[in-house]
Amino acid sequence: MNEVVNCAAYQEGRRIANIELNEISKVLLMQDQFVWIGLHEPSEALLSQVQEQFGLHDLAIEDAHNAHQRPKIESYGDTIFIVLRTAQINTAHHIDFGETHFFVGANFLVTVRHGSSLSYADVRNRCESMPHLLRKGQGFALYAVMDSIVDQYFPVVDALELELTTVEEKIFNEKPSRETTEQIYELKRELLEVKRAVSPLIDICNRLTRFDIKLIAEETQNYFRDIYDHAVRINEMVDNARELLNTALDANFSLISISQSEVSKKFAGWAAILAVPTMVAGFYGMNFKFMPELNWEYGYPFALGLIISLCLLIYYLFRRSGWL
Repeated sequence: MNEVVNCAAYQEGRRIANIELNEISKVLLMQDQFVWIGLHEPSEALLSQVQEQFGLHDLAIEDAHNAHQRPKIESYGDTIFIVLRTAQINTAHHIDFGETHFFVGANFLVTVRHGSSLSYADVRNRCESMPHLLRKGQGFALYAVMDSIVDQYFPVVDALELELTTVEEKIFNEKPSRETTEQIYELKRELLEVKRAVSPLIDICNRLTRFDIKLIAEETQNYFRDIYDHAVRINEMVDNARELLNTALDANFSLISISQSEVSKKFAGWAAILAVPTMVAGFYGMNFKFMPELNWEYGYPFALGLIISLCLLIYYLFRRSGWL
């Protein structure tokens, strides 16, 4: 696996050369150029080499190597360290999360991908096709990659909303089942993961649009407001989906309770019907010596007919009331 996906120098928005890692320090001395490096799950040795070339902080390098970080933005002297979580739907219709770490300096951008994440080669190609925008420097390159990551959340949330619609149809069109409840909880868990990944983006974009971050040019800061708007919209979509899912869960529990109540009523109805022959048979089981119908020719048919008539009457009454 190629750990260094791309390593290039740019001037006036155009790629002027592909460079080696040991040549980076020379390019950084050029005031009118910036370096854009893309790494994929780099080894500790490679990160150490990158750290040496760019003068990155030890704590940031440690986070970039270990991954499994929460989304955040931190300043280390003249370098900004940003962590974003990526998401995409896999073939099993579940969400695969990954991470992308950014090191942003005065004239460089380093992206480090971990886990499930699409390549940013297309993003780089789009930027290179717009030199009038890429000439804004590493700030615009950072915006382009972040915008691509945030846009990947829209199909993820759409897929979760579609799954929510399917769950709602199951709840109201099929018998309540354990499988439906498990599906609801799985969907709640995935929505919570998306919420944890997207919610910090709002604060990160706010930081990048402030004037105290000198590494992002003022003319580039406006672009991050677009990412901010997308992050707010995704957060609202996730919150709405979670609210609907909570309502669906309550409805599922209510239908289960109603179903259980219906079963209980049926048991109670049949128990009342069976109580009639049990009661009559109990009288005859007492072995009394003097019972008028014992010497009556039609005593047995009469008792049998009485039992059947009472059972039918009770069945009719329960049937009419909806218990059976």
